[in-house]
Amino acid sequence: MKRMLTLFLALVMCLGLAACGGGSSAPTNGGDSSSGSSSGGTEGTSGEDAGSGEAEFVWVASCANTEDHPAVQGVFKFAELLEEKSGGRIHMDVFHSAQLASDRDCIEGMQINTIQSGIMVGSALAGFTDELLVFDLPFLFENSEQGQLLCDSEVGKEMLASLDNIGIKGLGFMEYGMRNITNSKLPITVPEDLKGIKIRTMENQIHMGAFTAMGADPTPMAFGELFTALQQGTIDAQENPLSVITSSKFNEVQTYLSVTEHVYSAAPLMVSKAAYDALPADLQAVVDEAGMEACVWERAYLAEAETAWLDDLAAAGMEINYPEKAPFVEATQGVYDQFVGDEAGKVSPALLEKVYGIIGR
Repeated sequence: MKRMLTLFLALVMCLGLAACGGGSSAPTNGGDSSSGSSSGGTEGTSGEDAGSGEAEFVWVASCANTEDHPAVQGVFKFAELLEEKSGGRIHMDVFHSAQLASDRDCIEGMQINTIQSGIMVGSALAGFTDELLVFDLPFLFENSEQGQLLCDSEVGKEMLASLDNIGIKGLGFMEYGMRNITNSKLPITVPEDLKGIKIRTMENQIHMGAFTAMGADPTPMAFGELFTALQQGTIDAQENPLSVITSSKFNEVQTYLSVTEHVYSAAPLMVSKAAYDALPADLQAVVDEAGMEACVWERAYLAEAETAWLDDLAAAGMEINYPEKAPFVEATQGVYDQFVGDEAGKVSPALLEKVYGIIGR
């Protein structure tokens, strides 16, 4: 019921902007969108400030993370490039901090074109498509560079193209980075330290299976509820890239950061296929070009920001440790047996072999 209400409200907002904006032939949306304030980031503008009433196509983008998150800044950059390259014919309002929709509701909104664009980790697409599940296998990638090799390969392009099958068009891969564990109990040095730890995960079976294998108690929860759950102690731990840990200020409610780098979080930049198909060919080319440029911009922005985050978190009082990965890799090997196969909901063995070839394993 809550999900249907969210999508209904999104549709009402879209129709309201369509009435105000005049010429848009795609569903539209509007409202106040805060500007990007992160140092080095791009500034978002509201529909009123940018003259969205004069745009031919008025879009709305939904992001679950906070305004300061690099990927959200990347979506602001995408909106800026759309406006610039289209000569004002496309205007896009960006809603951050799950103001408009959760990740799941954003996906469903793009499918029915009440939301025209979104950014989220590929893991959030589990349950909608199996094509990106390979990114969720624990300790598959040693670092972000290996993840980027896959994203930029022909295999990565094929994975993006597969989103067409669920009514979404992938424009390129941004990234959140390597995922790490924070908690309020103790430094995580070996898998046994996770025994009995209640850790928030996404609603992703591979993530849940990996943390179960390491002895934790994985608990799926919407991201928008996470900070309060950590603050109140109903959840002990969470796992996310540094980009999320810092932008969401989890250091305020978590004491320990263990740099496990257990999963690489690729983040497809997506648009509604229905909205994209409604554009004339010249504006489709604008969307393609703006999307790729925004992805390149976001990765560079993230790489620069990551160099300072660990120092910032330590200065803020977090206790940071770097556990040896081998025991964690060994503990999670059974996850590959469980989630690699030709059945629905599993990683294709043929795809995994291709990935091994790309990253040199």
